[in-house]
Amino acid sequence: MSLVVRAARAWRKPRVFAVLTLAGLVFGALLGVVARLTGQDWLVSVLDTIGSLFTGLLQLTVVPLVFLAIVVGIVSLRDLGGGRVAARLGGRTVAWFAGTSLIAVLIALAIGLIGRPGAGVSLTADPADLESVAERTAGSWDGLLSGLLPDNMFSAFAEGEVLQVVLVALLVGAAAYALGSTAEPFVAFSRSAFEIVLRIIGWIIVLAPIGVLGLIGNAFATYGSDFIGSLFSLIATVYLGCAIILFGVYPLLLKFVAGVGPRRFFSVTWPVLQFAFVSRSSGAALPLSRQAAIDLGVDRGYAGFAVPLATTTKMDGCAAVYPALATIFIAHLTGYPLAIWQYLAIIAVAVFGALATAGTTGWFTMLTLTLGAVGMPPELIAVGIAVIIGIDPILDMMRTATNVAGQITVPTIVAAQEGLLDREGRDGSAPETERTPEPATT
Repeated sequence: MSLVVRAARAWRKPRVFAVLTLAGLVFGALLGVVARLTGQDWLVSVLDTIGSLFTGLLQLTVVPLVFLAIVVGIVSLRDLGGGRVAARLGGRTVAWFAGTSLIAVLIALAIGLIGRPGAGVSLTADPADLESVAERTAGSWDGLLSGLLPDNMFSAFAEGEVLQVVLVALLVGAAAYALGSTAEPFVAFSRSAFEIVLRIIGWIIVLAPIGVLGLIGNAFATYGSDFIGSLFSLIATVYLGCAIILFGVYPLLLKFVAGVGPRRFFSVTWPVLQFAFVSRSSGAALPLSRQAAIDLGVDRGYAGFAVPLATTTKMDGCAAVYPALATIFIAHLTGYPLAIWQYLAIIAVAVFGALATAGTTGWFTMLTLTLGAVGMPPELIAVGIAVIIGIDPILDMMRTATNVAGQITVPTIVAAQEGLLDREGRDGSAPETERTPEPATT
């Protein structure tokens, strides 16, 4: 066996792969610091290109992966006990989405009221940032509802509108489920296409250590000391709130509701969380998230339905922790007082507005929805967002890691309650994306 083949096989082993990914994080950070301190623009460009190419490859697969995963997942629910069981699973999943979002936003409000981010800070918005905010479309409930429906079934795919793709997938999957054997040729095609997409993603994920190096290196080279800059109070409270959810709430729920211990949970999900942190994309992390749920013991059919759905709707970092703390920060920054009813409005938006977080502009939509719900004047909203928009990539790292953890946690909890969780799991043989996926049954 040649040295190259042996090295390739070693690269794919879980522990080696995890070490290489961690090495990519460390080495990328060092390169980013060097590039920033020495002013080596060519190195910044190289790091940016590496990271962009890697995430670009993953983004190519997001839309077909979400569509096929949901369609196949819905049809696979037939094996779990029929229509009533499928409806109960869906209802319980959504209920846990809302329940954990409520917990997350209450924790964020508590941190905001105690820590008072933005109090005593006097900052002015950069004119360029103000112009950038003005060009964006603010979130609104009308816009959210109208944005659910594509102009036609194919425009959602062509334009990469993930939330619309989810709606189309739910309709197609439900129709295929209802038609039974009549839709079997389509179902068989969808299953084959799903396995093909997973295999392509598996090849891409092999490059994760290199991609991570570029992503984290570019972040350090671009933002540098901004990590501890004048907006530290917002950064600190967002990271603290997300950390409490990620390392406290989720492990406790998993331990006492699902019977999955923290050590087991993090041993399976840590590579996924690392990748989510540096890539800042729940969609790009979807195949890893889905497999992590399966490795924790979640039934493959249910995981194929719940995790893709959670990827576009279950975002405690972006939809609960961040909007609550950013609203308090902007209120302090602009001298806008918040009354009790406005804190209740923040809670309501976090629990019922999670769908607005789908897509790459989700944080902006969710934040403007929240600021609008508390009645903040448009001019204050624009100034506040313009002040914090420069550090959003830093905040987005922790938000995304928290989102992905929740997208794995809720399916695991529901699976345990429904008797669909094998607590022995199936982790330990190889990284998911390097395994040949098991064929789904019909």
